[in-house]
Amino acid sequence: MTEPQVTLDPHSLNQVEEKLRRPLEEQLTSALQAATEQTRQTYAGEPVETVCQQLLDRTKEHLHPDIAAGFQPDHAQLRQVAEAIAAGR
Repeated sequence: MTEPQVTLDPHSLNQVEEKLRRPLEEQLTSALQAATEQTRQTYAGEPVETVCQQLLDRTKEHLHPDIAAGFQPDHAQLRQVAEAIAAGR
């Protein structure tokens, strides 16, 4: 599995968010990658939905609280990462 990446939809961002898009994407990606590695290392056969929740919780732990509060990843994409962890990829 390749490392997950976070890409923000520029059409859904306000003017300030658009100016900060690249650094925000980098921060979110870094947090998601750290959460993915943590989850991969501790995976012990949990259901995919549980792994999805672990990924989301751990990603938010790596973010500033204000950013974490607004982070709403695409569930289908998060599930793909969880499925890859569950499959041992």
